[in-house]
Amino acid sequence: MNEKYLTPTEREEMITSFRRLLEHTREITEPDDIKRVKRIINEGISQNHYRRDKYGINPALHNIKTALSLCEKVSPDRNMIIAILLYNLCKSEFIPEEELVNEWGDDIAKLIRGLLKVSTLYSKQAAVESDNFRKLLLTFAEDIRVIIIMIIDRLELMRTINHHPNEKMVHDVAYESNYLYAPLAHRLGLYAIKSELEDMSLKYTNRETYTEIAHKLNETKKSRDAYIAEFIKPIKEKLDKTPLKYEIKGRTKSIYSIWNKLKKQKNDIEHIYDLFAIRIIIDSEQESEKSDCWLAYSIITDLYQPNPSRMKDWLSIPKSNGYESLHITVYGPDNRWVEVQIRTKRMDLIAEKGLAAHWRYKGIKSEGNLDAWMNNVRDILETAETGPMELMKNMKMDIYDKEVFVFTPKGDLYKLPYGASLLDFAFNIHTNLGMKCTGGKVNGKNQKLNYKLKSGDTVEIFTSTAQIPKLDWLNFVVTSKARNKIRQSVHEMRSGAATLGKELVERRFKNRKIDLQESTIMRVIKKMGYKTVTDFYDAVAAESIDINDIIAEYENIERKDAAIGEIRSAEEFQLSKIEEDERQGDVLVIGDNIKGINYKLAKCCNPIYGDDVFGFISAEGVIKIHRHDCPNAANIRQKYPYRLITTRWSGKLGQQFGATLRIIGNDDIGIVTNITSIINKEKDVTLRSISINSDDSIFQGYLIVGINDTVALNNLIKKLKTVKGVKNVQRSN
Repeated sequence: MNEKYLTPTEREEMITSFRRLLEHTREITEPDDIKRVKRIINEGISQNHYRRDKYGINPALHNIKTALSLCEKVSPDRNMIIAILLYNLCKSEFIPEEELVNEWGDDIAKLIRGLLKVSTLYSKQAAVESDNFRKLLLTFAEDIRVIIIMIIDRLELMRTINHHPNEKMVHDVAYESNYLYAPLAHRLGLYAIKSELEDMSLKYTNRETYTEIAHKLNETKKSRDAYIAEFIKPIKEKLDKTPLKYEIKGRTKSIYSIWNKLKKQKNDIEHIYDLFAIRIIIDSEQESEKSDCWLAYSIITDLYQPNPSRMKDWLSIPKSNGYESLHITVYGPDNRWVEVQIRTKRMDLIAEKGLAAHWRYKGIKSEGNLDAWMNNVRDILETAETGPMELMKNMKMDIYDKEVFVFTPKGDLYKLPYGASLLDFAFNIHTNLGMKCTGGKVNGKNQKLNYKLKSGDTVEIFTSTAQIPKLDWLNFVVTSKARNKIRQSVHEMRSGAATLGKELVERRFKNRKIDLQESTIMRVIKKMGYKTVTDFYDAVAAESIDINDIIAEYENIERKDAAIGEIRSAEEFQLSKIEEDERQGDVLVIGDNIKGINYKLAKCCNPIYGDDVFGFISAEGVIKIHRHDCPNAANIRQKYPYRLITTRWSGKLGQQFGATLRIIGNDDIGIVTNITSIINKEKDVTLRSISINSDDSIFQGYLIVGINDTVALNNLIKKLKTVKGVKNVQRSN
């Protein structure tokens, strides 16, 4: 090891950190991995392939400490550790890429390529503060592990530069950490890292404020701990009487989040009521998670008055990043509001170490399938035999595969949809630039108008005053702005002829005393093979088609409509029967005692087994099942009697249906507990969600329950009506 390169302190720290790293990586690396890496690092140091960075930091030591932090914070895989340790030697070309692949494999080489690729973005200083820069960065880092390494690398940098003499440099790093890296950590569910980055950013950019808040928190710690103990004591006593297994934590919120509250509320710290939060973590089986959380909720709200306006139900509808929890704010001792978070162990694990919900699982590309993707990720986390890092390998961060991010020569960053052309970019900057665009330079090379842009391209636009928009531009532009402007310009050039053609048609129809309907003439245009209305009327003006032929086709369409109607009747509807082995014991019989028919339960009335129902054939040919007392039933019967079909319930499948109940009553202590207790005791009833609002000692709530049939539902309603304080219970649509 080169003694001149390392200070005595650095040398000692490197030896200590390497020993700790060996302990952490013993189970995830091959026996000689770290020894091989250590030998390569020593060779790199002795041959002067390490250079201190602009902060004066020793990169060899920094990489070792980053790898160690990664082990402590994330539980990485082998390849992430090795990639961090070899990164700088690959950057300096001490290790050629071919040697890297041969010695360490494709996956480690891919990780290092990702880190090198992302590092090139920092030459584009004008764009670093842009929100689009975050998205561009994510697009470049195709492997989620690259982003994790970057975040931990930044965390280690922030820990190291605390005493750096150049305050502006420290300030810039802190600002960038808060703007870019903390949100990335948040998206990945690395909440502890996010909080540490935010706190250090505040400390480096506003030391006086940070120190003041930290000092006041320290001064009040003893009284705060005493208050938390007083608050949770009666909760523990109540919970201990239930079968729930749980733990309760009280945690002080981060200095950065408190600072944000001070700014928003324009108050001093003594008057910020939610400096801490209580977290109740329940050890539940997955099928009983929600009911267990709601039971804990009912116990807490019996003891302390809740604030309905501050309730956040992420049990029924989790956040987009997969976060599940029930947050309530209650009125505690000494007239203080206290936030309580209720979740299960599984939810807590995902909340603390969750994966990035803003990236789709490999193979699911549709924007609309984000929820399905999140469910997929959660299912894998819950059932996979491999750890979460193995899952990360198989995730591709392509949430922004619908977008590309490109630079102007000055470094300004623009966002465009995936597939956007050079011409789209010109229109995005300015309409006149698009109208006169003749081509451009992309990354220094001349390109045509239809060149498809890629993320990271630097684009320069060429123009000519002689250029005019062309109709065939519509074949390759994808942005609505470009398409609309091109159509508008071309239309203006052709509008004279098209207007004349339309006037000729309208005059001839009027002479023949035929009522010209826009919808029918559009069908004529399509039937005669014209793609656009303008093309059609252009052809009329040019006498390419005879108006008499147009009238003949128009009258032919109207005769057919009058004879058969646009929508078929129920008598003519062909019931599409499913094979018997596909739907044994179907619950519905439709039409003439036919089972096994495809149908959907209408969402406007949510019928369940036992309701009086009827079938309605929609315009798309789908049979939808409605209750007879559906709010839309009268309108359907009046307007479309010919599309109704008889329907009745048959044998049961043992499935549950969703039913909503509306409850009104006195806002008495214990009433919610009594309601949920009745539901939990019912054998075949499950509580799916509950929503309660209180106003002037009267509460109104909605329960969604899973239930087998109307008999069970009516029995449940009767039992709920017996609860003291309940004034009314009725089924709601």
